[in-house]
Amino acid sequence: MTDGAGSEDDRAATDGAGSEDDRAATDGAGSEEDRAATGAEWPVELSGVTESVVTTRGPDGRWNLAALGLFAGDPVTARTWGNTRTRRNFDREGEGYVQFTRDPITFVDAALSIAEFEEPVVEGVDAWVRVEAEGVETGVDGGTRWERWELRPIDAGVRRRRVGTIDRGIGAVVEATVAASRLEVSAYDDEPLQTILDHCASVVDGAGDDRAREAMARIRERSAWEPADDNEWL
Repeated sequence: MTDGAGSEDDRAATDGAGSEDDRAATDGAGSEEDRAATGAEWPVELSGVTESVVTTRGPDGRWNLAALGLFAGDPVTARTWGNTRTRRNFDREGEGYVQFTRDPITFVDAALSIAEFEEPVVEGVDAWVRVEAEGVETGVDGGTRWERWELRPIDAGVRRRRVGTIDRGIGAVVEATVAASRLEVSAYDDEPLQTILDHCASVVDGAGDDRAREAMARIRERSAWEPADDNEWL
């Protein structure tokens, strides 16, 4: 293989052109394009812990959005901490919609606020999986009750296919949400968490885009974080 030459698959990836699957990237939940990529399997390969967002249906019929870490395995598992809406809705409904997004604002809204929607699949996600959730184990850690759930796909859809990239700004936002969620929790020391948040802010300042900066600003608004450096965008 030489520079300037590529396989048929390489040549098919040109600006303005794409396969039928590439063009079938729409934001319509349950659309024909979604259904074309469905099946009782995960639409992405999972390894380690994959951060996602999940919607679960509440007693009023609205869909609550939350962050959810997925532990790779067969089956895939996740943990809920405390008596959250996600835990209660999983317990009552036995299912939810796991969704994959690279949007830092969507992730922060899921992790650090109460967000509810009329439809289960939120705008802008790349893929979704309707899962059956079965509670299989409970315990207590640091005074907080946790529950482990086995997640089995019922249906799935892919809305958007992209070439993967590594974005330091988005990675920093994700780490910051974890640290922010542990502030003022008795099992954790606030000082190192504040240090982590300051470091994440410095990464976003140097490597993040406008959405990553807005996401960090929302973390400041919705947590007990007190930045050491008061950047303009914070």
